[in-house]
Amino acid sequence: MKILAINSSYRGEKGYTAFLIDKVFTGVESAGADCEVITLSKLKINRCIACDRCQTEEHFLKCIYEDKDDVKEIFNKMTEADIIIYGTPVYIFNMSGLLKIFLDRFYSTSHVYDLKISKSGMFFHHVTEEIAGKPFVPLICCDNVENETPENIIRYFKTFSKFMDAPQVGLLLRQAGALVGHGSDREREKKFPEILDAYKAFEQAGAELATLGYIKKSTQRKANKKIVPYLPPVRFIKKYAIEYARNEMGRQV
Repeated sequence: MKILAINSSYRGEKGYTAFLIDKVFTGVESAGADCEVITLSKLKINRCIACDRCQTEEHFLKCIYEDKDDVKEIFNKMTEADIIIYGTPVYIFNMSGLLKIFLDRFYSTSHVYDLKISKSGMFFHHVTEEIAGKPFVPLICCDNVENETPENIIRYFKTFSKFMDAPQVGLLLRQAGALVGHGSDREREKKFPEILDAYKAFEQAGAELATLGYIKKSTQRKANKKIVPYLPPVRFIKKYAIEYARNEMGRQV
């Protein structure tokens, strides 16, 4: 079993996304499986320019950038992996631009004029199963505590799964990152001890991916548990919450 994580945080190895991937991989390694992280911010990834050369006979399923950036190597590593983790922070209510630019390059791995019906009944086209159709887990993190904040990403990957015939074998979601110290502030964690249980669940999620090929629902609930309880849509309560957060983080939010 090999699990490949794609870290699309602009902060690369220094961000909360990287910290959470490390937690998952602690569990993966404890279960005896192999794991590897690809940090997109360290690589050259050209954007798709919709030239359609990859659909021509002379250049079929080969991007014009194939030997000019690092995407081909990433695709090779995805082909070798059994499960993919798509790791991203929330940026303006969506995945990072790094991840979206990379996913756009899947176009060159698909024969878009070979139409078909996906297993979920969606009208679509051929995809390269070894890349786009791999079992996957979205790993999403953000500082906000509102339920709505990560919804676009969650919905995107549900749609991705249906069209690509790619089984989604779990969802890892970690909110309130700044409030709990992004995994690097021990004093902040002492004020929110529940976060340590969530991190243990991330490790358990990795062990389950390595041994079962999916993350149990019970483990997902523990990993994704909200550290800050749901805030009802009452403005004065949210104003109080903002003042509390300001005091906790020692700066304006």
